[in-house]
Amino acid sequence: GDKVTLGSLVSNAKKRKAESCSCWLLELLQDTSLPKSCVLPPAPTLTLTPSHAPIAQVTIPVDLLAVLPLITPLTEVAVAIKSGICAQLRLSGERIGSIASTSVHHFPLPNQSVSVTVVYPTVTIEGKLLVDEDLIEARKALHCLLCLPTNRPFFRLINKDYFTEPSSRYHLISPHTSVKHTPVLGGQLAVVQGDYSYHHYLQDKFDDNGWGCAYRSLQTLWSWFVHQGYTSLPPPTHRAVQEALVAVGDKEGSFVGSRQWIGSFEVSTCLNHLLEVVSKIHHCSRGADLAGIGRVLLNHFHVQGTPVMIGGGVLAHTILGVNFSENSGEIQFLILDPHYTGPDDLKSVLSKGWCGWKSIDFWDQQAHYNLCMPQRPNEF
Repeated sequence: GDKVTLGSLVSNAKKRKAESCSCWLLELLQDTSLPKSCVLPPAPTLTLTPSHAPIAQVTIPVDLLAVLPLITPLTEVAVAIKSGICAQLRLSGERIGSIASTSVHHFPLPNQSVSVTVVYPTVTIEGKLLVDEDLIEARKALHCLLCLPTNRPFFRLINKDYFTEPSSRYHLISPHTSVKHTPVLGGQLAVVQGDYSYHHYLQDKFDDNGWGCAYRSLQTLWSWFVHQGYTSLPPPTHRAVQEALVAVGDKEGSFVGSRQWIGSFEVSTCLNHLLEVVSKIHHCSRGADLAGIGRVLLNHFHVQGTPVMIGGGVLAHTILGVNFSENSGEIQFLILDPHYTGPDDLKSVLSKGWCGWKSIDFWDQQAHYNLCMPQRPNEF
């Protein structure tokens, strides 16, 4: 008969209108009987030699990721699964002696369609639980093996692929990737590198309408470091930001719990104090002068790749990219606006221009502006 393939399973599942056709429970069976032509061996002889040897009980989990074409016959799927399991057991077996347990993780890499599977030690024989700081040498070897840069984490535990959307992730992720753009003639384009979450007014059941735009921009900047794997700490609340500014002596105690604005310097201070991230501050005495920072922003997005917070007058925004022509001087800014008060709906955000490209006229031409430009930590 016809061979059963992965594709046929998917097709049949769709015909049955199954709620999910991405996961099947498969039971692998192996034929242990001898061929008819095989001559039975004589009865075995066992020799027991008493000896003393250390015995260790080791937990070896198996978590396999196999990427196969839909036309693959199920017989070959079984072979791929068996081969992958054996490979993982060999990797885990090499660590037996100093490690009490291991864990398996799948890490997505940029511009790659297939995740990299890594077996990490989890607990030592002495009972020590290993964390990211204990796995630096292992990560360094992986970066070297795969020719990856050493100023961005790819193999921290926070970077692993869960293959599901976490229920807590209700913020829009990188809405700028859906923005339509008419580029500047002869211009150079540079945008933020990596994902971030869109933070804006009235989120988290907190009313900061009219005063919290810089706090929200700070949260967006912070979320970028979470998405890139530099930290697992969630973006700070407004109160946490205020407490941090009081702790470093920037504000008086009465600032905590208030509805007072903050600016680029305060955002930089919080990133440094809470996240140990250094930022550069770029000052423009007038909004009209922002036309001259095209090279600065191009270099920032090419080298650092972090979103930029800009504050001027009584408003704060997040700059996600720049399109600049050195010949004509024309410039466009990719803006994420924290003043949005609606639902986290991509269509609504884009159609009303809360995330989009803006010309120099977007800025108050007479107000002075400060840009907070976080620097990418040199770590992995």
